[in-house]
Formats: sequence, structure tokens, C-alpha cells
Amino acid sequence: MKRPLGAQISHMLKDRGVDVIFGIPGVHNQEMYRGIEEAGITHVLARHEQGAGFMADGYARATGKPGVAYVITGPGLCNIMTPMGQAYTDSVPMLVMSSCLDETDAVQGQLHQMKDQRAAAETVTDWSRQANSAQAAYRLVERAFEEFELSRPRPKHIQVPIAQLEAEADPAPFPNQPGLRPKVVPPDLAPLMSLLNISRRPLFILGGGARSNLWRQILTQLGAACFTTYAGRGMAGLGYALDFGATLPRPGSADVIGSADLVVAVGAELGEVDLWRDTLGHTSHLVRVDLDPQVLSDRHRAGIKLQADGESFAHALWASIDAIKPATGWSPEEVAEARKRWRAESDAERPGIVPVLDALREAMPADTMIYSDMTQLAYVAKEVWDMAYPFHWHHPTGFGTLGYALPAGIGGAVARRGKPTAVIAGDYGFHYTMMELGAAVELGLSLPIILWDNGKLKEIEDSMVRGQIAPNAVVARNPDFCKLAEAFGALSAAPGNLEEMQAAVQAAFHAPVPTLIRVTPDIA
Repeated sequence: MKRPLGAQISHMLKDRGVDVIFGIPGVHNQEMYRGIEEAGITHVLARHEQGAGFMADGYARATGKPGVAYVITGPGLCNIMTPMGQAYTDSVPMLVMSSCLDETDAVQGQLHQMKDQRAAAETVTDWSRQANSAQAAYRLVERAFEEFELSRPRPKHIQVPIAQLEAEADPAPFPNQPGLRPKVVPPDLAPLMSLLNISRRPLFILGGGARSNLWRQILTQLGAACFTTYAGRGMAGLGYALDFGATLPRPGSADVIGSADLVVAVGAELGEVDLWRDTLGHTSHLVRVDLDPQVLSDRHRAGIKLQADGESFAHALWASIDAIKPATGWSPEEVAEARKRWRAESDAERPGIVPVLDALREAMPADTMIYSDMTQLAYVAKEVWDMAYPFHWHHPTGFGTLGYALPAGIGGAVARRGKPTAVIAGDYGFHYTMMELGAAVELGLSLPIILWDNGKLKEIEDSMVRGQIAPNAVVARNPDFCKLAEAFGALSAAPGNLEEMQAAVQAAFHAPVPTLIRVTPDIA
């Protein structure tokens, strides 16, 4: 049946597996809201478009499905650009649908008018397009979902003129059968297998694109050591004796990598935020496996390059692995000594945080999905907190925005009803999106929010001191965070020691609303 295009778009999204949309309605995009309930989609009302974008990001990371957000023309689109930039750098599938003005050249001074809204969004997305007809809108949505399946997942933006959203339109076409990603088959691995056959110290670097549940078996069978990027944490599971962990930024990791006689990087960008140095450190053959050809041709100059997804690569390798004799060049003692040394370095750099993290890890179920912000608590955790499962710790690694954790955690908790989800934020970053507490309370989420309150931008203060700059503008007046949470209808706790903190966290997983747990550096 014919409906306004805004309603038809919601029905089209439902047919493609979308069950939740995050956003804020306004006079310009209200037609997009006409069909949401009729299509059977849940809408989550954010308090700010930035929050809506991070919620969509958190939902996408928890489910592997695209996160979808609806925003208005102009300021709505501008407000969600930070989440889109974060999703772009962290390879998160996100579709942002916005309204736009019908005419901007002949008419000036309109509500929400921008010089070039589409172009603005394109700076932080894979692409940004305007749909001037129903067929164009349908084709762009189809293209977005196809590319989410086939290529490196990144955010897309589609804007539709207000008059088009209001116009009657025929239904969208039924979904197409999605295409197939480039896949590796065992014959493609012949050069790598030759190298593995003579390698005594093979080393794998597993990134967020190494998606497979076979890595523990593969590494064990090969006798290979591994590092993970922050996004790849948990890929080898807990307790693998040759796992160096997510410690690539440690300066000493370059020496370890240099001692390997074969390095295989799978689904790992190996950019600045992965290494925090210019070179990887390898002196032997480097093999790269990645969907993105730009990654394959980067400064690390891999000798063997395979454009494929990490899962098919893992399956092909596993199918061929019986022909490989396990390597014997690595020892558990060597790995344990390095991990112990690097843990001590991390503890010395930011004193007092490791004991807090150890206590938090003990208090949380192993399958807790954690969303963290740019805060010292998370910086240390990414190196010393080993994950039992992959893709269970999400951090704004690339773009590096503040304010990510709470709304992203809300999106993750919406996706994981009945499963444990937690948020770790710093006091200053919490200011950016703390209004989303209202959305979390409305949704009735059992969400522990661990707020690390050191009363300042401590990481920046430390950096200024190292740079011999007198610390300036690093202290801001905080509210009473516990009273603030209670004003929203949430619960709160201010534990005085680690045992009380653990009890508060465990109780929060069963509370009917979120619980803000304020933790200060003197707790340990």
C-alpha cells in the first residue's frame, strides 16, 4: 500500500532486520516517525543526537547488526557527526537517516539551514548521499546494507528532503540476497604455509577484524604466540600461555615482535592508536589479512597480502593446519615475564588503578560487555584486564571522543536484555552525555555505571607536567554525581573500599534501573 515515504523507509528497515532505532523527532523529520510503530520497530528517545549516535554504535557493537539513528536537519545532523566519526575509525556499521531542506540555493534564512549538510556528513562517514525520490532512497538503503555485509563496516548517511518524506510512495522492494565477501580458501595460503613450515617463532597479531572462534585452537596447534589490538581483546580466550595480550603500545613489544621469525596480522589496522610508535618492530616476513586494501598497502609493507575477512582466513588456515609441525621457539615463561613487567609499568605510570581493576574484574560475570570512555581507568584496563570473550569491551579507540561510554552502554544494554552490561566513565567525560541517564532510567536498564572521579582531567594534567607546562584548565567543578543520578531516578552508591565497590557492582546487575557507582582514587 502507498504511504508517505518517511513511513515506507521504516518498513524497509524492518524488512532488513532493524528492530531498534535511536533518535530524536523534530518538525523536519517527523514523517520518519509515522511508520516506526506500525513497522514493529522500537524507538529509543535520546536526550541529544550525540547520545543517539553513540547508542546506535553501542547497539551495533553488541549485535554485529547496523545501528540506526534518525535525526533532524542541520543541528541534529551536526550533533551526531562525532558518533559517526567514532564509528568510522572503529569500523562500526551505522546508518544515519536525516531530513534535509528542499531548497537551499534560492531560499535563505530557513530553520536548520546549512551551507552543505550532505558534504559535512561525508567528512566523517563512508559516504553521504541525498535521496531526491523514493526510488533513490530505497536504492541507497539497499546499498548501505549490502556494503555493511561486503566491505569494511563503516557509517553511512542518507538525507531525504522534507517534501519527499511527506510524499506518497509505493512500498520498498523486498530485500535482495546479500553478496559474499572475499574469502580465503586453502590454496590461497600456500605461501603462508611454506613460511609456517619453517618458522620456529611465529607470531599472530589479532585485531577486531579477526572474527573467529578458531583462534585458540589455531594458535595452540601452531605453537604460535600472539598479541591483540585493543579491539581484538579476548580473541585467544583466557589463559592461553603464549598470549602477550593487548600490550602492543608497550615499547618492549617491538623487541618481542622483532624476535619473531614470522608475523601474521589479521584484521588489525596497526595504526597510531594500536602501536603509539612509527614502526611495528618486525624484522621477518609480515603477512597481512584484511578486508580493506588501504590497510594492506600501508607503511608496514607486508610481503604477503590477502584481502579477505578474518573468519574465512581462520577457517582456511584451520583446514590446512595438520600439515604444519608445531613451533617450539616460544616459552610460557618468556611470555609471563613480559606480561608481568608490562603490568608493573602500567601500574607505575598510573598508580593505584590496577587494584581497582582487579576488584572490578572479580565482581563482574565473565560475559559482561563493557563500554568505556576516555579515562585513565580504561587506559590501564585495556592492557591488564584480559577478556574471556572477544568483542566484550568497547572503547572509542580511533576518534577518541569523550562522552562515549554511557550512551553506547545504553545501546548495548538494549541489545543485550537479560545479559550483563556495564559502563566505565571518567568524571569529566561523563559531563558530555550524562543527560542520557534519563533514557537509561526510562528503559529500566540494569546497568552499573562505574564513575572514576579524580576531580580533574588527570591524564591531561600528567601530560602537561611531562611537557613542562604548568597545568591549566584541567579542573572543573563536578556536581554531586550520586544526587544527580538519583534526580534522574537512578540508584547510586559511593563505596568506601574495594569490597563495598564489588558489592555495589554485583547489586547493580539486578537493579530495576541503572546504578551510578562513584569510585575515587583513595578507594584502594
